[in-house]
Amino acid sequence: MPDTSPQPLGPQPLGPQPLAARAREDELALAFEQLRPRLLRVAYTTTGSLAEAEDCVQDAWLRLRNLDDTAGIRDLGAWLTTTVGRLALDVLGSARVRRERYVGTWLPEPLVEPVRAAGGPAVGNAAADPADRVTLDESVSMALLVVLEELSPAQRSAFLLHDVFGLPFDEIAEVVGRTPAAVRKLASRARAKVALERPAFPPTHERQRQLVGAFARACNDGDLDELMRLFDPGVVLRADGGGKVRALLSIKQGAADVAAFLLAFSVGALGDARIRTVNGAPGLVIRDAEGEVTVASFLVDRDRIVAVDVVRNPDKLTAVP
Repeated sequence: MPDTSPQPLGPQPLGPQPLAARAREDELALAFEQLRPRLLRVAYTTTGSLAEAEDCVQDAWLRLRNLDDTAGIRDLGAWLTTTVGRLALDVLGSARVRRERYVGTWLPEPLVEPVRAAGGPAVGNAAADPADRVTLDESVSMALLVVLEELSPAQRSAFLLHDVFGLPFDEIAEVVGRTPAAVRKLASRARAKVALERPAFPPTHERQRQLVGAFARACNDGDLDELMRLFDPGVVLRADGGGKVRALLSIKQGAADVAAFLLAFSVGALGDARIRTVNGAPGLVIRDAEGEVTVASFLVDRDRIVAVDVVRNPDKLTAVP
């Protein structure tokens, strides 16, 4: 029987081949590795799951490697982006069904930048650090991913593939199974929704880091007045425990309610909170006395925190370095 066991992530060598075929294989593998960060971003922003994103990228490599003739591919990057986009859209369709049965609020898997020694590599197993495999920028921000969850799968793919990754509408039409004109409308509607949710006056990276630090101190010290000063009046708190750890089962909104809820559980408990880059922006990684990990990301506008997204589901935190 053929070997159907799972293969390691990434292009794998074939058996003995003619020299020209092996050279072509090596050339494809090198090009694929150079495109991998982009492809992972396409799949991750579509699915919200790093594990599913890596599966999509690996599947795209297998499809590329098994083509009888790759010489006809005019633009390898576009071909792979389209292929990964189609695979990720299929995964998203089945994932939406699972999320309907999810306990509490579903949030995307956070990407936490690995700790690095000064001038050196990531501390720990760099190959296992998601931030070493996915470029952390605005395209993977938690705030954007949360907004994308409100879109239909087709709208999400149209917006991401066109506005974020630059594919033309005729190629996206093949991914979502619509006409180019229909895809243009999908992207336009998605763009309008994303624009409504984006901060009008986003802070600098350093300013957001200061606000996140002030938030952690206020929660740890039980400083209600400081929390109220940091929060926008309509601040939103979302928490994802997946039914496996204690977390909010529904979204909480309003500065007074959010502050009171946070202080009820966090006073004196954030001593091991560390400011880390979460999905490209300053966030918090917290480890409690029992060793449970929590990752918090923040949306800031007009120098106020307008959203706090907390991931506590341990299944989504296995890659946190």
